[in-house]
Amino acid sequence: MRAVIIINPVAGGRARGLTAADRVGLARRALEQTGTAGEVVLTERRGHARELSVEAVRSGCDVVVAWGGDGTINEVGAGVIASPAALGVVRAGSGNGMARELGIPVDPQAALRVALAGDERLVDAGRFQGRTFFNVAGIGFDAWMAGCFDSLGGERRGLARYTIATFRRGFTYPAAEYLLDVDGERLETRALVLAIANFRQYGGNVIVAPPARPDDGLLDLVAVGPRGAASRLLLVPRLYGGTLHLASGVLVRRARRITVTTAEPAPSHVDGEPMPPAVRIEAEVLPGALRVRVPGGRARL
Repeated sequence: MRAVIIINPVAGGRARGLTAADRVGLARRALEQTGTAGEVVLTERRGHARELSVEAVRSGCDVVVAWGGDGTINEVGAGVIASPAALGVVRAGSGNGMARELGIPVDPQAALRVALAGDERLVDAGRFQGRTFFNVAGIGFDAWMAGCFDSLGGERRGLARYTIATFRRGFTYPAAEYLLDVDGERLETRALVLAIANFRQYGGNVIVAPPARPDDGLLDLVAVGPRGAASRLLLVPRLYGGTLHLASGVLVRRARRITVTTAEPAPSHVDGEPMPPAVRIEAEVLPGALRVRVPGGRARL
């Protein structure tokens, strides 16, 4: 077996006291301990992880490992998608929603063992404005948050900053009008957030789409309707408790294809990475498009 381990040197390392050199050393040791041929490379810029991933697949790698946050995982996964190679994940960064849902260990050494010697599982992916996503894409307040967070840069991110930004703007962010086409069903709605989910959570155990399953061939649309400040605050325990879909004013649909139209260009994101505002946004599911390494016993749901 041959592997390439792609490390984002600025994603989450400081929080664990790991330098880039520390991570390179752990990765090389894991290759040796599992008897895996391969190499370890560091990303240098946005988009580099995808370039490295595509190159690894073309060279015949069996597994390409993403060591980083949601953005790094998205880039590496996009290079692996629809190929015979599998994606391995080592958690870093501040969100890690997909990694959490897959049961990837927090400990880097344990996660590396899973990535190099774990079971394989097929999961769906999504396409959003032509961009591949694996976890959650969204329009509205979560997209505003993604843009705000992205402007901080990798080393200044963290759950505390997410929380502060949410409370500063979360009570006043305006709802917008949306026209939805959900597998042919036409709907008009006003919403603060339109989440289009493959996995259940954004990250940090913030569960935006509790019924979502990553291997059912469907995307879950969750539209959070307009509400006052007090009612918005009451959504917080639902987000952490996995009951958002049961709240009043929350629209839930499951579909293969979703089209969103707005009068004004709407902010959006894929896996926490901001996208250009648009008045028409299209999303579709890509069933079983990604092989991913998971801990033993989690190859089936």
